[in-house]
Amino acid sequence: MIMLFNQALSLTKAPVTGIFTGSLHFSEIGKVYMELSGAEITIRCLQEEGVEHVFGYPGGSVLFIYDELSKQDKVKHVLVRHEQGAVHAADGYARSTDKVGVALVTSGPGVTNAVTGIATAYMDSIPLVIITGQVPTHAIGQDAFQECDTVGITRPCVKHNFLVKDVKDLALTMKKAFYIARTGRPGPVVVDIPKDVTSHTTEFVYPKTVSMRSYNPVLKGHVGQIKKAIQLLSRAKRPMIYVGGGTILGNASAELTQLTKMLGFPCTNTLMGLGSYPATDRQFVGMLGMHGTYEANMAMQNCDVLLAVGARFDDRVIGNPENFFEKSRTIIHIDIDPSSISKRVKVDVPIVGNVREVLQEMIKQVQSAKEKRDAEALKAWWSQIDLWRERDCLKYDRASKIIKPQYVIEKLWEITKGDAFVTSDVGQHQMWAAQFYKFTKPRRWINSGGLGTMGFGLPSAVGVQMAHPKSPVACVTGEASIQMCIQELSTCKQYHLPVKILCLNNRYMGMVRQWQEFFHGNRYAESYMNALPDFVRLAEAYGHVGIRVEKPGDVEGAIKEAFARKKDLVFLDFITDQTENVFPMVPGGKGLSEMILV
Repeated sequence: MIMLFNQALSLTKAPVTGIFTGSLHFSEIGKVYMELSGAEITIRCLQEEGVEHVFGYPGGSVLFIYDELSKQDKVKHVLVRHEQGAVHAADGYARSTDKVGVALVTSGPGVTNAVTGIATAYMDSIPLVIITGQVPTHAIGQDAFQECDTVGITRPCVKHNFLVKDVKDLALTMKKAFYIARTGRPGPVVVDIPKDVTSHTTEFVYPKTVSMRSYNPVLKGHVGQIKKAIQLLSRAKRPMIYVGGGTILGNASAELTQLTKMLGFPCTNTLMGLGSYPATDRQFVGMLGMHGTYEANMAMQNCDVLLAVGARFDDRVIGNPENFFEKSRTIIHIDIDPSSISKRVKVDVPIVGNVREVLQEMIKQVQSAKEKRDAEALKAWWSQIDLWRERDCLKYDRASKIIKPQYVIEKLWEITKGDAFVTSDVGQHQMWAAQFYKFTKPRRWINSGGLGTMGFGLPSAVGVQMAHPKSPVACVTGEASIQMCIQELSTCKQYHLPVKILCLNNRYMGMVRQWQEFFHGNRYAESYMNALPDFVRLAEAYGHVGIRVEKPGDVEGAIKEAFARKKDLVFLDFITDQTENVFPMVPGGKGLSEMILV
């Protein structure tokens, strides 16, 4: 009987792994195939996609899926403490690995809790698949317990979403979800699965490939457009290379660096593009935008030919478009998403395609180009940039007897030798981390750029540390942001994640206070955090190590001690200067040349 059973299994289209729970069926011609439940199919799809970690929180609508998760060990589940944390963790995992992050949440409040994380990933083009539970199909639209319109709620903040009403469609839908999430301009995809679909059975066949008539991303840039771009760059007197997060998402950092070095042009990165070009190189002029360097913003404003690579000219980068166009320039824009080109700024040479492939073609054309660049003009341009650099726009009081937050970040960079994965929350601490941690590699800077999500730092660090268990992971946060998802300290304890948390504690919602100081007559309405917990004791309550640092002379030693504890999560509570502001700053509605420097 055992032999016959094994022979039967060898004929199935779905090979069996782990505990066999499907049912055997005989077709009319005598062949045997196996039917799997929707829950089993969901897990098998994840296995087929090579998914190693799923971040989630169980609930009634997804219990069949969780039951199947427990019967296998290929896909490991990470239990977070809030659904927002699940999506942020999957997000951090995806940003740091170039893999699709996966989250699993239940229906109703599980979904709505996850929406902030989904919107965060959508704004930053992060490839995620979010599996959500739904009430049984017969109850949809009946205001059933824990029902919500997941498709309708998430439609504005996903790349695509699906409601699977028939178990026969589940495998193909999952294949489409992963394909859509990772190709073209990446983004989050929601797969909403009613509970009865997870219990119904069908034959399991996972497609090897998938194609959709309505979705065909362009990969190769137009050769003629690329040739035109190279000609313009060769004739430029004041060239500039402006790089966004698309370069990192497109795995094009090596090509970008090679092209930039070949051309000898200045290069600036957006907040999302940090690490795409090494920050320690002389050709890097710093981050640009609202809190960018003086030299980066002035070079951006005064260049005559601008090469934009995987960037979108958003409001925090160029400020007021009217101010941006006070100086004329020719713009070349490379992006895989045609809808991003000429969306906010009119572009002269659009190049639609995969950033890496376009840059590879540009490198070939530069190498074979006969037209020589104007070396004297480029030398004069660099002289002007060096004059702007002399403003030393990032200077701060290094003799202060109160801890300056910039100093903490500088010491973090020195002690980790620039090799840590750094996640951040949102606010002043985020900007200081971007300004003072010199990222030299892509996928090391993990932060919420487009949505600006407080609470992102700690759960995203969970995902990063799960993906890179032997690497140092630092979460730079503030006393306001950290409390948004502080419950994930429990997740860190359960999975022994040695994240180092650097809380730049100024007892304010720092960036809110800065804006209130500059633009609201120093009226600090509801920005003072006058009921803060003792973070050291709170960290200890979760089973971690807490250290309070109050003197500048203790900063370096505390960070060294934290990273020496390779198996421990350490919460470093730095009591920093309450009055410190982030400079430079381009006020909202102003242009790049209208910076506040002191």
